[in-house]
Amino acid sequence: MIYGNIEGIRKSIIDELESIYAIKNLKDEVCDVEILNIISRVSSFIEREVSVGINRKGNVTSVAIGDSTSVEVPIIEIAEKRLSGIRVIHTHPNGYCNLSALDLTALLKLKLDAIVSVAIIEGKIIDFSLGILTLYNNKLESEEKSNLSLEEISSINILDKIRFIENLIKNNDVIEETEEKAILVGSDTKESLEELQELSEACNVPVLRTVFQSRHKIDAAFFIGKGKVLEIAAMRQTERANVIIFDDELSGSQVRNLEAAIGAKVIDRTTLILEIFATRAKTKEAKIQVELAQLKYRLSRLKGLGTVLSRTGGGIGTRGPGEKKLETDRRHIMETVYDLKDELKKIKKTREVQREKRNKENIPQVSLVGYTNAGKSTLRNALCDLAAKKENKIKEKVFEADMLFATLDTTTRAITLRKKGLITLTDTVGFVRKLPHELVEAFKSTLEEVIFSDLLCHVIDTSSDTAVEQYTAVNEVLNELGVVNKEMILVLNKIDKASEEQIAIIKEAIDETQVIEVSAKEGTNLEEFLNLIEEKIPYNYRTVEYLIPYEKGDIQSFLHRNARIIEEDYKDNGTYMLVEVDDEVYNKTQDYVIKE
Repeated sequence: MIYGNIEGIRKSIIDELESIYAIKNLKDEVCDVEILNIISRVSSFIEREVSVGINRKGNVTSVAIGDSTSVEVPIIEIAEKRLSGIRVIHTHPNGYCNLSALDLTALLKLKLDAIVSVAIIEGKIIDFSLGILTLYNNKLESEEKSNLSLEEISSINILDKIRFIENLIKNNDVIEETEEKAILVGSDTKESLEELQELSEACNVPVLRTVFQSRHKIDAAFFIGKGKVLEIAAMRQTERANVIIFDDELSGSQVRNLEAAIGAKVIDRTTLILEIFATRAKTKEAKIQVELAQLKYRLSRLKGLGTVLSRTGGGIGTRGPGEKKLETDRRHIMETVYDLKDELKKIKKTREVQREKRNKENIPQVSLVGYTNAGKSTLRNALCDLAAKKENKIKEKVFEADMLFATLDTTTRAITLRKKGLITLTDTVGFVRKLPHELVEAFKSTLEEVIFSDLLCHVIDTSSDTAVEQYTAVNEVLNELGVVNKEMILVLNKIDKASEEQIAIIKEAIDETQVIEVSAKEGTNLEEFLNLIEEKIPYNYRTVEYLIPYEKGDIQSFLHRNARIIEEDYKDNGTYMLVEVDDEVYNKTQDYVIKE
């Protein structure tokens, strides 16, 4: 039986591959030369990888068309203190002998005895790479030897190497290496690369090295220069990194080419941001939005993506609410996208009902917007502590932390101002440079709270050296949402951490009149900030005095429900009330007005 994708392969080729099962390998040789010749010839002809699994008795256990993960291999847990008993030999028809990210992932996850890649060009064998497992600080890791000749690969006693590593596993408390360790690659600006490092750390991925290459022209195959790719490949082996993160968006074919050349999983900035969103989303709405963004982003890259879609994959890009069997066809994914959009429409209607209720009650809406980690959640919590109604103070606080994208779920709370009474304060998801378009689209229903707000408070992290660039990035997203002309206050936050020079630079660059300096953490100028909000929000109420006869208790109850009671006193001829009312309430109760 031939495993993998045999669609479109003629019967004569299948028969030739079937003949491999009859060929007996010597127990201690890597692979019989006859098998190597057959898979090289067939692979070159069909322009696909061909993989062969061989057990320790030298018998061929499976033959597959496809990459190394297409071979049928039993799943072995590290607790079993042994390897799978299968070595995989497969072709690389692209002419590269380097083991790809998929190959090394398969070696580690499937506990292969060994994995061998055969580089071929036009049916001829060029060279080989051998990957075997090893122990490093009691952690199971991969070790690769590249550019081996046929003579060198034939002289290796593979059983000796297998027994050696298996003895090490049996005699040590081995930990399977699951932590992802990254090398970052950027070609935009060094500031953007530094932010990528913060994003990686927010995703709990330690960064071992950063590589920057300024380029005027993007390489269609590798994004960066081929020489730099080889340099990163060597760096990956030296540093023992297992994921390479690019600061710019990569095409599916670029991901595939880079993984084949570097031998590690390759992802881009967008995938990393989507991963952070996937792990941080808490509400049903946020989870649906992230899943929708992930599916739409991956849909156009199904043909190119490698490790992310592999059955042996794991880590960044494969976790969270958007984790699906993306190997299924496009139609299935499109159906899922349609269903998710339908779910979001229902949630959107619920938001609209809540918003209409607030509008009907004439409750002004204030939204905090800004760059991620500008301190919006801390500021919201501090303002709620200062001015929230008693019944709202017991509500759970928004999660706050000194990290990128700590808050993903839009939350709205009521706070009470001294003169203008009740308003709503909304904390929104933070923005970032190069925010994936898919995320902006998916989160538009959430960001509608920004669109319908009466006042926006743009929170800026004054302690950041890139505060001006962050301010510009947020304005670009606000432009996309069509809310540029909204009434706005610029809030210079974290002044306790910023120098006077940093504050002066921001003020000069922004050149806006309505600016307030605060520290949400220290509580500095928060009362002044609330006063400024009070000045800026629209106020449609008038102060009216009523005298309501005692038999008209329904009018008194109506005012209690729909107006702001300032004073109430019981007189001989009725109830005296000093009340703030809107036009609608005034029109319904004007028969009892004694003074305006």
